[in-house]
Amino acid sequence: MVLEISSAALDAIVADANASPAREVCGLLLGTRVRIEAVLPCRNVAENPADSFEIDPQALIAAHRAARDGGPGIVGCYHSHPNGSATPSARDAAAAENGAIWIIAAGGEIGVWRAVSAAFEPVAYERRR
Repeated sequence: MVLEISSAALDAIVADANASPAREVCGLLLGTRVRIEAVLPCRNVAENPADSFEIDPQALIAAHRAARDGGPGIVGCYHSHPNGSATPSARDAAAAENGAIWIIAAGGEIGVWRAVSAAFEPVAYERRR
């Protein structure tokens, strides 16, 4: 299976990461298991946002409520690695929910991953309009 990701969603992730080069940015991926239509940038409330991320719980709750009311579903999250690579860290693996899609932006690169049993597998994707 190849995951489809809208160009607008990918562009928004890169722009978010580029706007904050010294700290991790984060947000939610919205769509279905086969297509990510949009992203919802969220405030990073981690104690040390220079090297970790935690999505604002209020934003997460609001997104779950919106999905229950017929809005797009949450299929995962994105974040940046300002001083690293677009691959998941050990910290990422410890926080991952099984089956969730993770997109990591680093140094102008995008990595797309699926969380599987406290680890990640790469996900093939296509950029779509």
